[in-house]
Amino acid sequence: MLQKITNFTVRDVRFPTSLEQHGSDAMHTDPDYSAAYVVLDTDSGLKGFGLTFTLGKGTEIVVRAVQALAGLVVGKSLHDIVSNFRDFYRLLTSDGQMRWLGPEKGVIHLATAAVLNAVWDLWARVEGKPLWKLLVDMDPKQVVSCIDFRYITDVLTEEEALGILVNAKEGKQQREDLMMSQGYPAYTTSCAWLGYSDQQLKQLCADALQNGWTRFKVKVGADLEDDIRRCRLIRQMIGPSNTLMIDANQRWDVVEAISWVTKLAEVKPLWIEEPTSPDDILGHAALAPLGIGVASGEQCHNRVMFKQFLQASALQFVQIDSCRLGSVNENLAVLLMAHKFKVPVCPHAGGVGLCELVQHLILFDYICVSADLSGRMCEYVDHLHEHFTSPAVIQNAHYLTPKDPGYSCEMLESSVKRHEYPEGDVWKLQLNK
Repeated sequence: MLQKITNFTVRDVRFPTSLEQHGSDAMHTDPDYSAAYVVLDTDSGLKGFGLTFTLGKGTEIVVRAVQALAGLVVGKSLHDIVSNFRDFYRLLTSDGQMRWLGPEKGVIHLATAAVLNAVWDLWARVEGKPLWKLLVDMDPKQVVSCIDFRYITDVLTEEEALGILVNAKEGKQQREDLMMSQGYPAYTTSCAWLGYSDQQLKQLCADALQNGWTRFKVKVGADLEDDIRRCRLIRQMIGPSNTLMIDANQRWDVVEAISWVTKLAEVKPLWIEEPTSPDDILGHAALAPLGIGVASGEQCHNRVMFKQFLQASALQFVQIDSCRLGSVNENLAVLLMAHKFKVPVCPHAGGVGLCELVQHLILFDYICVSADLSGRMCEYVDHLHEHFTSPAVIQNAHYLTPKDPGYSCEMLESSVKRHEYPEGDVWKLQLNK
């Protein structure tokens, strides 16, 4: 692992998904799924690929933040980084001047995720393993050494984390074999974006049922009567025995959320996702007595926020995100805390590249941390996978385990060129209309 990082590029890649309302919800009515896309070059010729997800406008700001981190990365050897990964994580998140822009949240943390995702991808490629397998094969002490425990030791110490990983060794090979043969259970969000027509909802639900899907998520929050109608429609389509979740994408105040969710309870949702501000820990906790699970995490800043959500019993489902947090390093901390609090992890994957990335993390969680599939599933959206060299593969509503080395976030160069903003052919066409 003596590869030295010699060059660092980042590009603004955007897909015009707003044209067909893909990804639309109560707060994000016209998203263009986008990414700040990072490539690390090394003196050995190997490359590392990483990204962080955005919704179009503002991606240029994330790109500039990524560029601001380049000086901390170029010139480093992979060996020096991963042999003391905790310190490298802190180097990126605790720079004496740039830390002020976060700390460990917002645009600078999204940028950190893109860079670290590329480093993890490079490491997995050097080892010739998919990222999940790199993690699974690590000694527990090495896994723990990648985590920054600062600010969370009141809930999870390094010794406790090590104990969780050591205890999970029992049955580890059987769980890995199960994932290799069966895959990880998934749910679909692709049937019920808020901007879709009723006819589109019906057709997509019918197609999904035919393809073996049993877990469905519906976007809500724009209009109560319309939500009730749409949720009834989908519940009727999928039947009483299949699973339904609802997602408000932070639309409501707490009192409004309690009222709205109470009225939607008739369709028997498993959870209400992001019912209010993603920063309002006590607001989420106030919904717990409704008897419907509360889920959140895709816009939860960092491990400290997750710590407090768990301490306050404010979440019944933890939704990690591969780009909102500080890459694999910080997600490992959240997986371990969630296990300690006995809260299932159901990752967020609604965005370009997120399915490809987060599948690795949830495989590691099952094989090496939770050892449990009850109440657990990983989000899947059926958009833009064709732009990746190693796209996520779904079969019988399960993620099949990735086999290619790396973190699955390398894009096809032809796709990057066509969708680079604003000079790519797709955007020249759109902007000239």
